[in-house]
Amino acid sequence: MSLLSVLIGTLAFAVLAPVLGCLLAGLDRKVSARMQGRVGPPLLQPYYDVRKLIEKDNVSVNSAEGAYVTCALVFTLIAGGIFFSGGNLLMSVFVVTLSGLFFIVAAYSTRSPYAEIGAMRETLQVMAYEPMVLLMAVTFFMASGTFDVAGAFALGAPAVVVAWPAFLGFLFVLTIKLRKSPFDLSYSHHAHQEIVKGITTEMSGRTLAKVEVMHWCENILFLGWTALFFIWGSPVSALVAVLVAVLVYFLEIWIDNNFARVKWQALLKSAWVVALVAGGVNIAALAYAPYLM
Repeated sequence: MSLLSVLIGTLAFAVLAPVLGCLLAGLDRKVSARMQGRVGPPLLQPYYDVRKLIEKDNVSVNSAEGAYVTCALVFTLIAGGIFFSGGNLLMSVFVVTLSGLFFIVAAYSTRSPYAEIGAMRETLQVMAYEPMVLLMAVTFFMASGTFDVAGAFALGAPAVVVAWPAFLGFLFVLTIKLRKSPFDLSYSHHAHQEIVKGITTEMSGRTLAKVEVMHWCENILFLGWTALFFIWGSPVSALVAVLVAVLVYFLEIWIDNNFARVKWQALLKSAWVVALVAGGVNIAALAYAPYLM
């Protein structure tokens, strides 16, 4: 992984990810509406919403809030650039986690009690999903022999063949990272679930627009992590990986519309149990499999 390839990948991701993420968010709203017996908004409604936010005055309690959100967006773009340029998966995980920490600090900087509660919930979500995400990256390394995403294209079989428990564990925490119910504790995209908008309570105008664009980019990155497990040394694998990512996203939409929000205690317990069982057992099996044969 060279610095030039990461820069090129970041620029490409910064251009393409918001477009694809916006269409994905519009499709999400459309499918959710159909599941609820409604027509739903236009496919480009997320774009219209963000454009309206950009045109509004930026009202904030301090100047630091916008700076922190900008840093969060930039680090999300860098994480996407690292991943889609074929770089280090573990580095991509670390960088996007750093983005999440800037987002949390942005909410804390407002000193609003509602935003601080949202930030606390966001911190709990990070504590819940991060162990499984790290175990997912380690499992991919043990299955492929490298953390480099480009190395997956040299495999004789997709990593999911030997890493399916960790993949299933990752799908469980993916619901948290995509901010879908029942794990959307800090920031729900459903208006009926929050009187006050969680971690983004004090964010408005261009700052809130950057949050929405960041969420679009995160969705594309996380679906890329999902697709990685279905890549191997065949041209057909790219089509299979995209198809799996689409199916997984539709599954997440279905879960979002059919499950009520859980308490934070259930979030932590379930995510850590899944990480221990799915990730831990898979790593142990890969580590000791040569000695058992």
